[in-house]
Amino acid sequence: MSIQQIDVLYTAVATAENGRDGRVSSDDGNLDVVVNPPKSMGGSGNGTNPEQLFAAGYSACFQSALGVVARQQKADISGSTVTATVGIGKLGDGGFGLEVELTTSIPNVDEATAKALVEKAHQVCPYSNATRGNIKVELTVV
Repeated sequence: MSIQQIDVLYTAVATAENGRDGRVSSDDGNLDVVVNPPKSMGGSGNGTNPEQLFAAGYSACFQSALGVVARQQKADISGSTVTATVGIGKLGDGGFGLEVELTTSIPNVDEATAKALVEKAHQVCPYSNATRGNIKVELTVV
């Protein structure tokens, strides 16, 4: 499989210091956070962690993709939310892996329409495209 060529519209740059127990900052200064492992992984839990940052990015991106699809379908997604739940755990080979559940609520459409919109958003979202075939991503509509 070859790498897909894209027309880059924006490039984000962030630098980590001291890995999971340090600091992450963006080159423009808009992001500057302390990162610590969560208590469940033996850390202090006093800062954010890479999984929370990934969940925040994925949920925001997926919500935007949902908006693109909804405008195309002329569907009302006002009041909708997307919650990304990101799990990290050990793989059988000794490494670590991620899994994601995207829970979407779209109160102004029927269930069938909501499910169709979420499926289409999953095809549009850059995070979904990046993770497809690499990690388990479960879509849930509530």
